[in-house]
Amino acid sequence: MRTRPRTQTSKVGKRGAVVIPADLRKRFGIEEGALIIAEEREDGILIRPAVALPIEAYSPERVAEFLLSNAVDSADYAEAVDRVKSMGLDPESIPHIKPE
Repeated sequence: MRTRPRTQTSKVGKRGAVVIPADLRKRFGIEEGALIIAEEREDGILIRPAVALPIEAYSPERVAEFLLSNAVDSADYAEAVDRVKSMGLDPESIPHIKPE
């Protein structure tokens, strides 16, 4: 049997600060300094935890590998080869899988 979500009241402080009750912060893993999302809804504002993922920076060689390996046919592969060459790289020196 599913229980209904609990509703709790909180005050809006100076500068719009809202205190999220401790038991809810603990339940949803919201710690001091954590990112949250405030989403506008028709009936109000939904506040939920946000997830921040690190951005992976790819080297030119890795980008070239993606371009070459993701080509789906010979025309697409030829275009990828041209793009890799325009990056100043030799497509033959990049490990990749050629399309069949």
